[in-house]
Amino acid sequence: MSETLLRTDTLSKSFGGLRAVSDVSLEFPVGLLHAVIGPNGAGKTTLINMLSGDLKPSSGAIYLNGENIAGLRADQVSKKGVGRSYQKTNILAEMTALENVRLAAQSRVGGGLGLITAVKRRGDLIDRAHAALERVGLRAADDRPASALSHGEQRQLEIAMTLATEPNVLLLDEPLAGMGPEETERMVALLRSLVAGHAVVLVEHDMDVVFSVADRLTVMVNGAVLESGSPQAIRASAVVREAYLGEDEDDA
Repeated sequence: MSETLLRTDTLSKSFGGLRAVSDVSLEFPVGLLHAVIGPNGAGKTTLINMLSGDLKPSSGAIYLNGENIAGLRADQVSKKGVGRSYQKTNILAEMTALENVRLAAQSRVGGGLGLITAVKRRGDLIDRAHAALERVGLRAADDRPASALSHGEQRQLEIAMTLATEPNVLLLDEPLAGMGPEETERMVALLRSLVAGHAVVLVEHDMDVVFSVADRLTVMVNGAVLESGSPQAIRASAVVREAYLGEDEDDA
């Protein structure tokens, strides 16, 4: 059995009278890629925002290694081993790829940007940055400005920045958005490689990719879990086909 690093217990989030996420209880084991899918407005990103600490839950619990981290700030959650990428790239365009990743690694040693000169002399941070860039396939681009990278490479860079914080859990919010076929192929290979040693939570709209890389799928509709299971079980589910995949029994 895989170790469950992260799990939720009846997790909910309301915005005024709108219940964006309702009583979601899920488990995210290490060594598995768990994809969360659903139509726009299903609550997927709200769920990710709560897992990462960007949003405080209205109720329920989030357990990381048995500790309830619900309500902690994003920086506190990150330091406990949760890494997150966003729908829009979150990089410093004027800095090189290496500088972006090194700054991410620096967040684990503290001191703030005021110590950037001293940090530059820390070989361990440079080594960690180089290793993260190598992991995502950007080692040859470490001296290039982030602004000069392609869209797909910028998405890879953001994942390298996340890896540099040495997380155990990876929350990836639409990492393939806006990519062409070649960039998508590289990202799919990267996603498959990230499963080793991590619990990976993926939100993605490309169903071909989702069904090819996910070990487990959760379908959300109107803030609630409609169904959760293996890709084969989800693909075969009449409830899912009717509510999300746009099929019915006669179309199957």
